Amino acid sequence: MIQWAGCQVDWAEHANESDSTDSEDFTPWLPPRDQIGRLSQLMREQFRTWIETLETFVLEVILEERPGKRAATTRGLLYTLSFVFALAVKIRRFLYETRILRDSTLGVQVIAIGNLTVGGTGKTPVVEKFARELKDQGRNVAILSRGYRSKPPPLRKRLVNKLLLRDDRTPPRVVSDGKSLLLDSETAGDEPYMLASNLKDVVVLVDKDRVKSGRYAIETFGCDTLLLDDGYQYWKLAGRRKDIVLIDYQQPFGNEHLLPRGTLREPPSHLSRASYVFITKSDGNTQALRARIAKLNPTAAVIECEHHPLYFEDVFTGERHGLDVIKGLRVASFSGIAQPQSFERGLVKLGGELVYSKRFADHHRFTQQEVLNAINRSKKRQANAIITTQKDAVRFPKVDRRDLPIYFMRVEIKILKGARDFNECVRQICFR
Repeated sequence: MIQWAGCQVDWAEHANESDSTDSEDFTPWLPPRDQIGRLSQLMREQFRTWIETLETFVLEVILEERPGKRAATTRGLLYTLSFVFALAVKIRRFLYETRILRDSTLGVQVIAIGNLTVGGTGKTPVVEKFARELKDQGRNVAILSRGYRSKPPPLRKRLVNKLLLRDDRTPPRVVSDGKSLLLDSETAGDEPYMLASNLKDVVVLVDKDRVKSGRYAIETFGCDTLLLDDGYQYWKLAGRRKDIVLIDYQQPFGNEHLLPRGTLREPPSHLSRASYVFITKSDGNTQALRARIAKLNPTAAVIECEHHPLYFEDVFTGERHGLDVIKGLRVASFSGIAQPQSFERGLVKLGGELVYSKRFADHHRFTQQEVLNAINRSKKRQANAIITTQKDAVRFPKVDRRDLPIYFMRVEIKILKGARDFNECVRQICFR
């Protein structure tokens, strides 16, 4: 008897069965398909847990939140590797500038929205706001995402394509066709799913090859404007393109180091490619940051904005409440985002008393037990409600026990400086 990942297989029993048959009629025994599927799922979950643990450790190391010799040694190694990464970025950029690597044009407006750092700038609400305003002004918009942490295609298919050096001709995943939501959050990825949920009349496609997905959006849905979600480093799609870079006011350039020693994808000098710079999470006191941006890119227009809370919505029932619902309440936060501190500060700013905080790795897919554990610990601290983000809410499992209400906070982008409102901002960028 062998037990692996919770599945018991009695090989001796099947060996005896094979002994009783003629060798010429022998058919090798295979585990039932449902057991294979369960084993595969368990292996994926274990691998995901291992990756998240590694990511958390590395993040704590590079942000110098983990003390000790082991962390210091790791930082030294990562610092050395960051020079290799910097060289790779420069070589890749050189290959595109000299046309050794060719970009493509599709004959439509392309707006790439991204950042210099990994995660945490509040990019998704900006993409949503752009898509909504463009749609309201008569554009046929498609959002193209690579679908980070979405469910990948079958491994066998990917391996065959790579071994045979074949282009992947699989159509992009259609999260929304502009009429209906067609995929779940696990298949689509949490950010594309959230965008499709909030934008019922906008096409949302997922594919690593955004030239392919852009062409599909044009040919299948007649789109005339392509929004590249997290597309600042995607140089393969050019043409009538505007590059918009988001800079988090609280951590403008991360810890100033390139990956993997820091959180920068490119050196700050590469801000020079941007057409527009959005300072997100601004408090209005941005003179020093604006001066640095001006040195890096004297021609880029700078727009300041904040993430403005709109309402709270019950994760399971969809019931909406005003922002004053948490005023004076003891609340717990529950999140799996890049910068949970900003979210938690926002709850306190709205009048909630934060008594418990549970943080997971960015894009973590919650289990039912994790939610139940959070409910139990929140109750022990006498919390009256659990608050999460909308991006996290799309990854919530079904939970039968609801001792405490669980709300997500709906936010949108509000322009502070650089344009009268977002409508004018979009006209400046897209219709000038």
